[in-house]
Amino acid sequence: MNEKFYQLPEEKQLRILNAGFRVFSKSTYRKSPMNEIAAEAGISKSLLFFYFRNKKELYLFLMKRAEELTMEYLSKSGCYAESDIFEMMYKGLLAKTEMMRKYPDMSLFALKSYYEEDEEVKDELQKIIAPYRKLSTNKSLPKLDPTLFKDGLDLNMMYQDMFLASEGYMYQMQNQGRIDVDRVLMDYRKLIDFWKDLYLK
Repeated sequence: MNEKFYQLPEEKQLRILNAGFRVFSKSTYRKSPMNEIAAEAGISKSLLFFYFRNKKELYLFLMKRAEELTMEYLSKSGCYAESDIFEMMYKGLLAKTEMMRKYPDMSLFALKSYYEEDEEVKDELQKIIAPYRKLSTNKSLPKLDPTLFKDGLDLNMMYQDMFLASEGYMYQMQNQGRIDVDRVLMDYRKLIDFWKDLYLK
């Protein structure tokens, strides 16, 4: 699917992706016009329809591509192989901020899509989101060495606290519009240092 799109030079693919992420992130699916996406990408509307048959196809493609890019960047970061929970979280953040630099509106687009209720895309959207909804509610504790942490500390509660604080911080930043990536990195490094002082022996 979308072979014509993937035959484009990478720079043009990037412009179309970012135009789609940006326009769809500003409003609902129904209120996001294809002509605005085309203009944002610097191509004609008819050419955009040459690559994607209709708005629904483009929208679902963008959501699937956001999912693929997220997994690619996180895997490449090495966060899943990290045994230190603080470094695992920081490497995961580095991957996310690297994505933000290349795809500035992708995170906000994904967040809006998560709550999209339009009947035209809702069912197929939920099929893409379903595996991640399960993951987002799974806050089970990664394998940790209890001897590294303060005596009597509830490690499960600690992890949930860090997880929810991280999610809440990113949600707040996304809702402010275009994210200042350098600020996110600085703030998150401070958070991790705070957690280390608070929880480690």
